[in-house]
Amino acid sequence: MEKTNVMRILEREGIPYAPHQLEGSPTDGKEVASLLGVDPYSVFKTLVTVGSDLNHYVFIVPVYATLDLKKAAKAADVKSVSMLKQKELFPLTGYVHGGCSPIGMKKPFFTVLDETALLSEKIFFSAGKIGMQVELDPTLFMEKFGVKAADVSQF
Repeated sequence: MEKTNVMRILEREGIPYAPHQLEGSPTDGKEVASLLGVDPYSVFKTLVTVGSDLNHYVFIVPVYATLDLKKAAKAADVKSVSMLKQKELFPLTGYVHGGCSPIGMKKPFFTVLDETALLSEKIFFSAGKIGMQVELDPTLFMEKFGVKAADVSQF
């Protein structure tokens, strides 16, 4: 299995993780959960937003949920947030849609993990490439990368 930048960063930070390479190129989170054979509520997607202050904010939410923009704005302590346009994702983060990871973006952004992640011992999210996931402890991820937990999902 090829190693992604996300995996190299996790190793450098001393964070234990398990890599997963999926068959094909799934970009739908529900399909990813099915291919992994895990509880879909432990699989997360990374969403990038623009705040009313024109700063960018990253939210990590379960694949079966949507980002609640009002809750997200409150968690980021801004008036409002809106989703980043898809064409702006790669230039800003270095990641493509379906392969965006909260680790290893071109520059660090304020990041919030939906609090439901703390109900799982391990969570899954993109390893920075379509079809590749990393599995890790959400608490350790938050501690090492300065990620905040908050209720930002809508089921």
